[in-house]
Amino acid sequence: DLATALNNRGQIKYLRVEFAAAVEDYTAAIECQPGFEVPYYNRGLVLYRLGCFDEAMKDFRKVLELNPQFEDAALSLKQAILDKEEKQKRGY
Repeated sequence: DLATALNNRGQIKYLRVEFAAAVEDYTAAIECQPGFEVPYYNRGLVLYRLGCFDEAMKDFRKVLELNPQFEDAALSLKQAILDKEEKQKRGY
């Protein structure tokens, strides 16, 4: 389906380190199928790598709302929280 195709295209762009383009594809997949948790997770990973911890945490929380058993999202959420706290401690 279209949402899966957009998510997969986003993965290819992510692997090419084309983060902005990957986020666009993940967002399009979400708009196409809002109950599909995978593109939220993938977009969260990109946002995390870009240091956008609040936005990443929002996506990881949405994944867990849609699928509470998604362990990688739970781990990623915990890591994003820790990294945000560390960034704040260092003052940047």
